[in-house]
Amino acid sequence: MAKKKILMLAGDFVEDYEIMVPYQMLLMVGHDVDVVSPGKKPGDVIATAVHDFEGHQTYTEKRGHNFMINADFDAVDCAAYDGLVVPGGRSPEYLRLNPRVIEIIREMDGAKKPIAAICHGQQMLVSAGILKGRSCTAYPAVKPDVVDAGGVWCEPNATATNAFVDGNLVTGPAWPAHPEWMALYLKLLGTKIEA
Repeated sequence: MAKKKILMLAGDFVEDYEIMVPYQMLLMVGHDVDVVSPGKKPGDVIATAVHDFEGHQTYTEKRGHNFMINADFDAVDCAAYDGLVVPGGRSPEYLRLNPRVIEIIREMDGAKKPIAAICHGQQMLVSAGILKGRSCTAYPAVKPDVVDAGGVWCEPNATATNAFVDGNLVTGPAWPAHPEWMALYLKLLGTKIEA
């Protein structure tokens, strides 16, 4: 298997599982993962938040772990990466205000590199304008944004464990979808796992 180099965009109060688990999964299969955040340098940390589904009208939010940034946002060269991961949580709502974040998403999509986005991460895809006519799922509260951006809404199943692919884009509704979401992303990357 050829090792791939993956870029991950994150910021403070990214959803804990949605950064930790994909990061570890991608490392586990042998890929390199650079995690960047605007205004942060390698060795800086971002705070995470744990979103849980406990029977309320929406998810609950609790403080998660610190996650260490390992690459320099200001030095990102999209040509050096084979794919992009966009985790959810609270960070997408403000990261999408950064023009360079939007440029990176557009560059990666324009080059047809595999992009995996989950939960609220799709807010950044909406702001990048890459969803028009494309099938996509997200956390249900993001549905109006996806639809208003011209995306074709794919309904999450009752357990939020499903994911959808449209071309180079794979989206999942929330962290319960990690197994399917990451399996589909690895397929887009051309990653073969041998038992």
